[in-house]
Amino acid sequence: MEKREKIQEIIVVEGKDDTRAVLQAVDAETAETHGFGLSVSIWPRLSKASESGRGIIILTDPDHAGESIRKKVMERFPDAKNAFLPKSEALKKGDIGVENASPEAIREALSKARASSSANAGEFRMKDLIEAGLSGRKGSRSLREKIGNQLGIGYANTGTMLRRLNSSGIRREEFYEALRSVDDPDDPESV
Repeated sequence: MEKREKIQEIIVVEGKDDTRAVLQAVDAETAETHGFGLSVSIWPRLSKASESGRGIIILTDPDHAGESIRKKVMERFPDAKNAFLPKSEALKKGDIGVENASPEAIREALSKARASSSANAGEFRMKDLIEAGLSGRKGSRSLREKIGNQLGIGYANTGTMLRRLNSSGIRREEFYEALRSVDDPDDPESV
């Protein structure tokens, strides 16, 4: 049996199928929200993980409900790390969710988990996204998705991407390296 990497942080997921998928990928403890409303029982577990220094990683579905859950958890635990699965990795027969992702995709998302940081807060401006082709051009949406996946901050509209860039500790050099890597003229998939 393959030895799975041990994750210290408690991983917030939406349900038992997500837990099953995460446990196939890594050795970890999960906390299930049980949907959009979040069960009352989750808050004490997350408080304990946060206060003990163990930490929290949020890995919710790459959809509107998952983003809403992420925001609710982040309101209470702003130091939580965020892990994002690309939609393409979480889609199976029209259903989108963590439970559909391969163990490799889950491990990749967890390896790119980032905590919010004020270290570079405000470093990026809307002008930077426009100049990089992430807004206002044909193909901007696709390019934002590729950049979000490359940086581990997930797909986002322009405003949310700007917020994530500024709150995830991403440096300009890292941003431009990711942009170069996805905008490869020899790659037919690049924009």
